[in-house]
Amino acid sequence: MIMRLPKYAALGVVLSLLVPASMARAQTIDTATVTRRTDQRVVPLPGELTPFQASALSARVSGFVERVMVDRGTSVKQGQVLATLAVPELAAQAAEARSQVLLAESRKAEAESKVATAVSTLERMTRAAATPGTVAGLDMVRAEADVVAAKAALQTQVQGVEGAKAALNAMLALEEYRSIVAPFSGRIIERLVHPGALVGPATGPLFRLEQVSRLRLVLPVPEHSIGVIAMGRVLEFRVPGHPGKTFTAKLARSAGSLDPKTRTMAVEADVDNAAGLLAPGMFPEVSWPIARESAALLVPATAIVTTTERTFVIRVTNGKAEWVTVKKGAAAGDLVEVAGNLKAGDVVVKRATDEIRDGSPLNRAAR
Repeated sequence: MIMRLPKYAALGVVLSLLVPASMARAQTIDTATVTRRTDQRVVPLPGELTPFQASALSARVSGFVERVMVDRGTSVKQGQVLATLAVPELAAQAAEARSQVLLAESRKAEAESKVATAVSTLERMTRAAATPGTVAGLDMVRAEADVVAAKAALQTQVQGVEGAKAALNAMLALEEYRSIVAPFSGRIIERLVHPGALVGPATGPLFRLEQVSRLRLVLPVPEHSIGVIAMGRVLEFRVPGHPGKTFTAKLARSAGSLDPKTRTMAVEADVDNAAGLLAPGMFPEVSWPIARESAALLVPATAIVTTTERTFVIRVTNGKAEWVTVKKGAAAGDLVEVAGNLKAGDVVVKRATDEIRDGSPLNRAAR
């Protein structure tokens, strides 16, 4: 059965289809304001924690390990004795060096005596020569030559004393190497020696020492993000060993050159680890800020309409709908970055659909 509309009803339907959008009844919509993003985006970068200082401590002289005062995990202070060596030959060599100093000093004293004798003789002959014919001229020449020779011999003995003392000081310095001391404050992470072992410069390290109260955070920064490297910037990072806890580090050094293989630049940040919660070898995830060409614009995610033809938002201009083509960016909570013919402060439809036609009248909902 075919129903027929009344003549005037059918005419109304046709007229409604012919009414332009500008004369259509205004729709009431919720609106939102386009905002400019002021916070800086970050990307996660893998890093590595390393000791601020690390050293493998070896013996400077050959000898037998006499005592070991520390073990793995011991915290030590700068200058603390870690182990002592027994080196009997050093004591003998030091005693010989002391005897050489005494011998050199006795020779120096003898040379000083000869200088005094030669000078005294020359003075007597000079006084006697005041009487003509008392002293032959040749004797005066010889006396003067004796003084010069005695002074030269004295200078030689003075240098001999200095050389003997230098040799003794060198030997005493070697004796100081019998004690293995910590070059800086830190923690012994490895002990590689026991009493009685024969050690020396060629036998390898005795201990491994690391400074862990302060750490280095090493980061490979990609080429496209090196523009935001600024010394003194504070970075945030997290480690798997302390879930939910955020640590900070301060950028301190940069390699200044890209690795040709990875196209990254190594940068270092200093980490205060006085609490001892972190350890060298950890691989933290660092929140690294990335550069922007311009500040991003944000709109609610519901304000973006995507069809098969375009992606757009609906801007409210003079009470009418205006479709503005945009490109979507990263999400930031309920907001999404967009790029297009928009500016901060523009008013857009908060819950937009393609049913709101371009140019149709709009009424903003009362708040």
